[in-house]
Amino acid sequence: MKIFLTGKPGSGKSTVLMKVIENLKKKGLKIGGIITPEIRVEGKRIGFKVIDVHSKEEGILASVDQKVGPRVGKYRVNLEDFERVALKALDFALNECDVICVDELGRMELFSEKFKRKIEEILRSSKPAIIVLHRNLTERYGKYGKVIWVTVENRDKLPEEILKNF
Repeated sequence: MKIFLTGKPGSGKSTVLMKVIENLKKKGLKIGGIITPEIRVEGKRIGFKVIDVHSKEEGILASVDQKVGPRVGKYRVNLEDFERVALKALDFALNECDVICVDELGRMELFSEKFKRKIEEILRSSKPAIIVLHRNLTERYGKYGKVIWVTVENRDKLPEEILKNF
């Protein structure tokens, strides 16, 4: 079973995923994958980290200070850091965990061909996965599972709904 969380920026997709991860761990399930929280300085977003859900290893996904790498808006993607953390985390999740979580499958992440191939491997596997999916990619990836649109109105109820699948 694959569940994709999508919606507009600020709708709460990542927050829903984090609550689901927390509750799956309480159920005794082993969770692996990545999260990509914002990096903020004095209230201003300057980039995104990539963090291994299981080991807590982290790197920089993208930053306004990054000098090289593909550009997305005001950010440059740090493919070296991203792949170092994400590929190891997703391999571990695929081989050792009960559920794979990915936050996010979006433009920045898809600059990595290795990440794209790893996501395809995950989608072909029988392993349950919960993936935050950029809304512009629902047509490409949504066919692999259930797409749930996260809104300000439904985001507080969604973790409980999603947990019924586990």
